[in-house]
Amino acid sequence: MAFVNNGRFEKFTEKIWLSSPTMYPESMKYVMEAYETNWMSTVGANINEVEKVAAETSGTKYAVALSCGTAALHLCMKLAGERLYGKPPVGVGALSGHRVFCTDMTFNATLNPVVYEGGIPVFIDTEYDSWGMDPVALEKAFEMYPDVKLVVYAELYGFPGNISEIKEICEKHGALLVEDAAEAMGATWEGKECGSYGDYAAVSYNGNKIITGSAGGCLLTDSLEDANQARKWSTQAREAAAWYQNEEVGYNYRMSNVIAGVIRDQYHHLSDHIAQKKAVYERYKEGFKDLPVQMNPFDETKAEPNYWLSSMIIDEEAMCKQVRSDTEALYVAEAGKSCPTEILEAISSINAEGRPIWKPMHMQPMYRMHEFVTANGSGRAKTNAYIAGGIKDVAGGVADAGMDIFTRGLCLPSDNKMTAEQQDRIIEVIKSCFE
Repeated sequence: MAFVNNGRFEKFTEKIWLSSPTMYPESMKYVMEAYETNWMSTVGANINEVEKVAAETSGTKYAVALSCGTAALHLCMKLAGERLYGKPPVGVGALSGHRVFCTDMTFNATLNPVVYEGGIPVFIDTEYDSWGMDPVALEKAFEMYPDVKLVVYAELYGFPGNISEIKEICEKHGALLVEDAAEAMGATWEGKECGSYGDYAAVSYNGNKIITGSAGGCLLTDSLEDANQARKWSTQAREAAAWYQNEEVGYNYRMSNVIAGVIRDQYHHLSDHIAQKKAVYERYKEGFKDLPVQMNPFDETKAEPNYWLSSMIIDEEAMCKQVRSDTEALYVAEAGKSCPTEILEAISSINAEGRPIWKPMHMQPMYRMHEFVTANGSGRAKTNAYIAGGIKDVAGGVADAGMDIFTRGLCLPSDNKMTAEQQDRIIEVIKSCFE
């Protein structure tokens, strides 16, 4: 079944995006500075300033400006791998053959760098309280695989989970922590900036992030030696010789001085963007107060999100029947109930963009045979319909929290340029799905 608007709700003339860039004329001052001084390469004053401000904002000592957040995460993995296991032969990844505990409910860019370096992802289930990695499941994973020495943690949608407990568990087991703070720039946990908990961390300036340069990212670290090593790798690992000489593999990962000009100015607007995103979240929360749904969860006593993407999850008893293949979805409409597929179709009918919750990594075709650990132990082969209870655990709770959140959750239009009137129309459309 497909949602039918029937002209009840007026379609927006211009599309309301999930999250689009917010640009300022002042940024052109720094872009033109790069142009006029002819620093159109991967060196220049803009890059230097971005590294300075990124480190200050994240509460770390050093930042390395790179072409994108994925490049930053890749070098995080390479640094962590060589620190743990030594420098590998040329052509062999620094994590080759080693298991790595990874956030399950995240975008694949969090995981790809692990694979770039030959690591074997082991996915850790999600907690309902934050939609982040479940500390209980992480402890269980260390019981199952005590030799693991690297954990990759992602802060979903700008809403921090219990990263301090994750860090403590890592330290207890002698493991390093890589923090993917791509979505969480400016967010804090217990007053400490996201991106400052990891031994290595990455932030992103992708076009839909809280601030943007159209592209770009930064590697964050408290080690000057590691920062310098990352800079070397990011410029093709050229050695200090008059000719091109290389002793190790390098990459073309350095940030452009032109893009850095945009990012340099964007930092001036970070706090404004967070305030705008928070207002969007609070308006949804108020608008949905009478619906059987919940917004992104977070601990209000410890977390200060950046509210990058407002999301919601439908109460289990208010879900209509929904089925999904790898590429398609269908649902059966039912009075008083709805599902993510129906809601996404409804908001799309008025020219607004939403998305499903990030599909957990253990559900992705390329990772279906990888280990997946829940609070009860291995989660592999625990969702078969012929097993009594289905995805329920022995205590009657959900055994696969990530799958459950993905099934019932969706990301809402969260553009900070959306007006209150536009958002109210989106809210009314969503309400109609439960009629």
